[in-house]
Amino acid sequence: MCGFCGFTGELINREQLLRTMADKITHRGPDSEGIYMDDTLAMAFRRLSIIDLEGGHQPIENEDGTKVLMFNGEIYNYRDLREELLAAGHRFTTESDSEVLLHGFEEWDAGLLDRLRGMFAFAIWDKPSRSLFLARDFFGIKPMHYALLPDGRLVFGSEIKSLLEHPDVPREFNEAALDNYLSYQYSLPRETFFKGIYCLQPGHYLRYQDGKVEETRYWEAIFKPDESMTLEQAVDQIDEVFTNSVETHRISDVEVGCFLSGGVDSCFVASYFGGQKAFTVGFDNGQHYNETSFAADLAKEVGIEHHRHLITPEEYWASLPNVQYMLDQPLADPACVALYFVSKLAAQHVKVVLSGEGADELFGGYRIYHEPFSLAGYQKLPRWLRRALAVVARAIPVDFKGKSFIVRGSKSLEERFIGNAYMFSKKEKAGLLKSIPATDPTAHTGEWYARTDELDDVTRMQYLDINRWMVGDILLKADRMSMAHSLELRVPFLDKRVFEVASRIPTKHRIAGGTTKYAMRLAARRHMPEKDTARPKLGFPVPIRIWLRQETYYNTVKEAFLSTDAERFFNTDVLMKFLDEHYNGKRDNSRKIWTVYMFLVWYKQYFS
Repeated sequence: MCGFCGFTGELINREQLLRTMADKITHRGPDSEGIYMDDTLAMAFRRLSIIDLEGGHQPIENEDGTKVLMFNGEIYNYRDLREELLAAGHRFTTESDSEVLLHGFEEWDAGLLDRLRGMFAFAIWDKPSRSLFLARDFFGIKPMHYALLPDGRLVFGSEIKSLLEHPDVPREFNEAALDNYLSYQYSLPRETFFKGIYCLQPGHYLRYQDGKVEETRYWEAIFKPDESMTLEQAVDQIDEVFTNSVETHRISDVEVGCFLSGGVDSCFVASYFGGQKAFTVGFDNGQHYNETSFAADLAKEVGIEHHRHLITPEEYWASLPNVQYMLDQPLADPACVALYFVSKLAAQHVKVVLSGEGADELFGGYRIYHEPFSLAGYQKLPRWLRRALAVVARAIPVDFKGKSFIVRGSKSLEERFIGNAYMFSKKEKAGLLKSIPATDPTAHTGEWYARTDELDDVTRMQYLDINRWMVGDILLKADRMSMAHSLELRVPFLDKRVFEVASRIPTKHRIAGGTTKYAMRLAARRHMPEKDTARPKLGFPVPIRIWLRQETYYNTVKEAFLSTDAERFFNTDVLMKFLDEHYNGKRDNSRKIWTVYMFLVWYKQYFS
């Protein structure tokens, strides 16, 4: 795992600027540094040594010195590709997976990407044509950002913070990103919170030449359920492909550990780690917020050396400024801080960990995916009647059992589901924001729903989450929180071959009898105790609701809500109403409060 940055064009003190940019991402690669400069391009690289510890330094050039590579990630099938390229006449100077990309691009150009199995973001500079090729992996596990300046120069890198060091990249706030963030709790890719800075989308590559940029999509996570597949076939295929994926993701020249919560995803991964190390964190706020005992039981059963840490409220809150800085963009998911601490714990023992991200999106694990089945009977009523009942339910000022069911049942899938987080509606945003126009969050999901008209509602929800929630939240925090501690995080569920199997499993085997990830749980049961496969998903639960009803943290948030930064963007009386209602126990506004508070913490790091 590494990081890189670069820019085109001439500048005074170009090498010093390049090193300053690279210094901002030293956490991504503390082991070594490399630079490349010619009369057109300057690139810098920070390395975390995982494979070919002695020889895998970057930048890497090809045989005749016409191409230069910088690469962040891991290619798990690099040995097979290396043999194929050797047979084609290519000469290698290292044993690294990085060099396979360079010679593979020589041989197949962009066709290389279809042959890869791994996580990656890389840059290849072609000297004769003065063209730059940037690529990002299939799911967006590894990051890639860029800015095209008005005069046609390009600035690019693994993290936004390094781009901001370039004197011609403006640190200008993107107001539209705040509007979207308030609904989704994360910034919607391809936009960022900085005007003119973009993220290269998953499954895309970019070509830059003569001051122009062209982006191309080379891969898409398309579901094609095979209704003839039996449950036994689904379980067999999941078992076989996931076992292969874990074994492949464990390829390393350094020790590999794993994250372990009480959920089935990480437990499934950990079941392959007998005799090795696993890491867990929790909170001392009751069993709902502390999975460490469940994790410890599994670790004992499969023979894992288990390390755990209970996060105190004091250290959690004290970490927030650094967490938001490391994220580059505000993220309101409280679990990202838990991920920060479990990464910190793991980095004290290993350089690489495996984790369970992606299982829910691929195999249908979120509880909300059961909603189409729950609403099916109610939605047989005429739409006009359901709409009328929803109007009546909304008019009742207090919450009552079934209110949400009536309201959500009156809506189509496109109206009610924008992803796993839905914080503020358009109406709520209009009352909260001072001058930024509020948009309907469904305006940003229509393009994804349009691609899946022929699929069932559950599969459409999964497809949307893979392209929005997983990229903007799950994988953002996984990369940034692990890299904050110079730890490589690998995700064996997000493997192209695993998706090939997941994409064919019919919905009836993904959601069955009220159980999510049904077929995957049965596959996991072959490797671990049944009680661990049946446990409901918690996902690093954080006691935000409890803390915000304590005077200390109420006052901390109150100070932020009445700050000049808050007054710049929000109607602070509305913010204080949210906060006071929650503090006094009238309503659970914790997630909405946290969404705004995390933005203000982030804004202070980058703009105040």
